[in-house]
Amino acid sequence: MTLKEQINSDIKTALLGGDRFKADVLRVFKAVILNEEVSQGKRDVGLEDSIIEQLLAREVKKRNESAEAYENANRSELAKTERLEAEVLSSYLPEQLSDDEIRQVIKKKIEDMGAVSMSSMGQIIGSVKSQLGNSADGAVIAKITKELLS
Repeated sequence: MTLKEQINSDIKTALLGGDRFKADVLRVFKAVILNEEVSQGKRDVGLEDSIIEQLLAREVKKRNESAEAYENANRSELAKTERLEAEVLSSYLPEQLSDDEIRQVIKKKIEDMGAVSMSSMGQIIGSVKSQLGNSADGAVIAKITKELLS
C-alpha cells in the first residue's frame, strides 16, 4: 500500500471512528499532495512515497514553526493545535535518527571526502541528506556538520 493510499484509508477510518481532528488534518495534507501532483504534472500517475515523505516533513516543519510563533505571542491554545497537527503528520514519516547517529554518518562522510574546511560544508550536507533521506532534518544535519568542521 502506498503512502497516499494509507492516508486515504486513515481518513476513512478516522471519520468512522469519530476522530474528526485527525481526519481534517489528513484531508488538508491530501490537498497538499494533490497540489504537488498537479504542479508536477503527475495527477494521473501520482507521486512516489519519497516525495510524499518530503511533503510531510515540510508540513511538519511548518506546523512546528507556527507553534513556536504562537507560543512567542502567548497564544498557547493555537500552539497546542499546531503541535497536535504536526504529531499526526509525523506519524507517517520514517523514524528520525538521533543526533548521535547523524553525527556518526557526518563524521564518516567527512573522512571519506577528506574535508577539513568550511568550504566543503555544502557538499557534505548534500551527500548526507541524500544518504539519510527523510530520516533526518536538514537543519540538524547542517548544525552538526558546522560543529564538526569548525
